[in-house]
Amino acid sequence: MREPVFTGACSAIITPFDHSGAINYDQFGKLIDEQIERGLDAICVCGTTGECSTLTIREHIAAVEYCVKRVNGRVKVIAGAGSNDTSAAVYLSQHAQDSGADALLHVTPYYNKASQTGLIKHYEYIADRVQLPIILYNVPSRTGVSFTAETYKVLSQHPNINGVKEASGNFSLLAHTLAICGDDFYVWSGNDDQVVPMMSLGAKGVISVVANIAPEIIIQMTHLCLEGNFSKAAAIQLGYMDFIDALFLEVNPIPIKAAMNLAGYDIGSLRLPLCDMSDGPLEVLRQSMMKAGLLKA
Repeated sequence: MREPVFTGACSAIITPFDHSGAINYDQFGKLIDEQIERGLDAICVCGTTGECSTLTIREHIAAVEYCVKRVNGRVKVIAGAGSNDTSAAVYLSQHAQDSGADALLHVTPYYNKASQTGLIKHYEYIADRVQLPIILYNVPSRTGVSFTAETYKVLSQHPNINGVKEASGNFSLLAHTLAICGDDFYVWSGNDDQVVPMMSLGAKGVISVVANIAPEIIIQMTHLCLEGNFSKAAAIQLGYMDFIDALFLEVNPIPIKAAMNLAGYDIGSLRLPLCDMSDGPLEVLRQSMMKAGLLKA
């Protein structure tokens, strides 16, 4: 039986920019060190929250290399390597592997709206060309396509496909997937507001946006679930729902970057077409952070 890439809490780490718009590696290193020191089980670099869609190929490769070197084996590093171009996804995957990453995160090919057969061919083609474990990423609200449980079953047979980051919000899909795939395929939550119910069905943890600014919340919640203490984990989940909801008032990663800047992190702005948070939602976010004890009045 294969082992999951990680269990517990993984941060979908942001990519900080300096005032010229370039990657701020000094701040990036500080964020990586802080995340590890605060107890996270893994770091996912160059995912959605890391603004992979606005990084050049060279920046993407450099950011993964930097993260792997900075982490230096202290926790697992999962490198975002997805693309709507299969050959580009292979290129990013092979570079991440050469950099020393521990695993790969591969979003479904966006815009193309591939068929289930196309998804199988895409992922098998990539998995045949790397040795690292692959975590699929199902987020149909962004990509326009979702896996079926039957497709997960087919892909679970490939030795390099470890599981999926599930952000569809579809609990029927989750239940059917776990029922037919068993221990051949692992699931992680891709939604911070659904961690406990997903783990109660068998998910192994979360790749989290919230963990960028409040890792202890996510660590405690996931580890309680792993221990089988779902009632205490649920109390944490429900207690922070206002803050979690506020982090998705506008498209990720706009609110998490705003939250971190409010909390005193110098992580810069966003790259177009992403832009700064509008005033009304920003005030709701500010109030939710104060309520959660993450910001002083």
